[in-house]
Amino acid sequence: MSKRLAAFALPLFLATSLPAWAAVKASDVIGRAIDGFVRPAYSSLDEHAASLTQAMHQLCETPSEKNLEAARSAFSGTVEAWSVVEIIAFGPIKENNRLERMLYWPDRKSIGLRQVQAILASKDPSATNPAQLAQKSVAMQGLGALEYVLYGDGVETLAGKDDPYRCAYGMAVAGNVETMAGDVRDARQKPDGFASLWANPGPKNPLYRDGNEAVTELVGVFINELEMIRDVRLKGFLGAKPDADKPKQAIYWRSQNTTASLAANLSGIDQLFQASQLGDALPADAQWMAESIHIQLTNGVTTAKSVSGSIDKALADPALRDKLEHFALITSSLSTLIGTRMTAEFGLTAGFSSLDGD
Repeated sequence: MSKRLAAFALPLFLATSLPAWAAVKASDVIGRAIDGFVRPAYSSLDEHAASLTQAMHQLCETPSEKNLEAARSAFSGTVEAWSVVEIIAFGPIKENNRLERMLYWPDRKSIGLRQVQAILASKDPSATNPAQLAQKSVAMQGLGALEYVLYGDGVETLAGKDDPYRCAYGMAVAGNVETMAGDVRDARQKPDGFASLWANPGPKNPLYRDGNEAVTELVGVFINELEMIRDVRLKGFLGAKPDADKPKQAIYWRSQNTTASLAANLSGIDQLFQASQLGDALPADAQWMAESIHIQLTNGVTTAKSVSGSIDKALADPALRDKLEHFALITSSLSTLIGTRMTAEFGLTAGFSSLDGD
C-alpha cells in the first residue's frame, strides 16, 4: 500500500520545456483541471458521504431490512464518488494520512480485517465516536471498514436491535469519511491553498517552480493511475489463467462494487483529461491522440460496467472474464498512448513508476 501511496515520486522527468506550438499556458491547463474536475468531484464525494452518514443514522435509529438496503445503496454511491476522485492522490488528501484512512487497501495480510473484527468483538465504546475513531488505526475508519460492517459476517444483526454496537461503529466510520471528504473539499476551495500553488507555478512556489512541473504532476496522474488500476486493482484478483484468479483479493468484493469502482476510476481519468483540455496543447498532426484517449477511456468504463454482480461469479463466467481481460488491454493501450506517445509530444521522458517494487 505504501508503494502505491508513495506517490508522487513522479513517473516522468521533463526533457525539454513545452514546445513553442503549445497553444495553452500550463496555468490554464491546471486551472481547468481544478475547477472542471477536482473541486466538483470532491464536492460530489462530500455530498455522498453526508447522505451515507444520514443513512447510517436512520439505520441505527430504526433497524430494518429496508434501512439496511438504503445504507448499502448510500455506501455504493460513496464508493463510486470516491473512486472517481481518488486518482488525485496528492495535495490535501495526503495530509493527516487521509488517503490511507479513507481507504486502507490492499490489505494483503488481512491486518485491517482483523482489526475491524476485533473492534466489533470487543465493542470498544471509543470507536463509536468519530473524533476518537480518527485517532485509531487507519484500517478501522474508512470505506473498507464500513464495507465489512454492512456486508461482512454478522451483518444480519444490523436489521434488528440485538447488536446496536455494530451500527454505532458503522455510523462513526461514515461520519469520519464525511469529515475527511469535507475537509479536503474545503482545502481544495481555499483561494490561497494547494490549488493556488498548483495553478500558479513560479520560482517562489515551494512545490511547482514552473509550468512544466505543474503539467508533469497532471500527466503523472494519468500514468500512475492507469498502472494502479491495471496492475494493482485488476491484476490483484485477475490471474494470468482462471486457476490463478483470487476473487477475494478484489477491492469491494463483499459489496459487489469491484467493477463499478474500476469504471469510476477510468471515468475520473476521462473527466480530468477532458476538463483540463490537455489535448489542445498537442500539435495539429497529433490531435488524434486526444480523441483516441477519450474513446478508449469511454470503452473501458463501458466494459467494466458490463461486468456486474459478484466478482467470483464473473470470473467463473468465460464471457465476463474475457471482458475483464479486455479491460486490461484497454488500460495497457492507454498507458502506451499517454505514457509514451503523448508525453513524447510534450517533451517528457518516462522515468520510474510509483509502483516500482510492488
